Amino acid sequence: MPVGSLFLRGLSKKVWVSSLIYLILMLLIFFSTVNAQELTPNAPSDNEVNAIAKQLYCPVCENTPLDVCPTQACSEWRELIREKLASGWDESQIKAYFVEQFGDRVLATPPARGINWLVYIIPPLAFIFGGIVLFRAFRTWKKPAEMGDKNLAQPSSDEYINRLEEELRKL
Repeated sequence: MPVGSLFLRGLSKKVWVSSLIYLILMLLIFFSTVNAQELTPNAPSDNEVNAIAKQLYCPVCENTPLDVCPTQACSEWRELIREKLASGWDESQIKAYFVEQFGDRVLATPPARGINWLVYIIPPLAFIFGGIVLFRAFRTWKKPAEMGDKNLAQPSSDEYINRLEEELRKL
């Protein structure tokens, strides 16, 4: 008989049961500490906070999105966003809160009201106007080339131009 089976036979049933209970308790303690480290369901993730912070600009720094601004104030504002999300606020309420505190300049996308509507109108109009200008320029650049062929047959009345053309033909 193998040595292991002799050892197992020598142990009493009471020792086996207590060892099994001890093992189960140790596993429960181990897994309960892992579960205690998980986030609570109400705690928003960094991605959720940054999704909103990306749409806001730092009121202190010029043209710096709130999600990448290194200042202490921005860090506090990101924590404020986290708290508001945890308490059940949605994205539009949080943005409205920041607009109330600091004005429209904190929004990455300005609202289409007041003079801000020009931001949405001028670029498309400038693009269309530029296309029209280019179209007309290409048309006029093409016309002189067609007219230049007709003018080559007629000699010029300027003596200097006639001499220049003669010298060019010799080359």
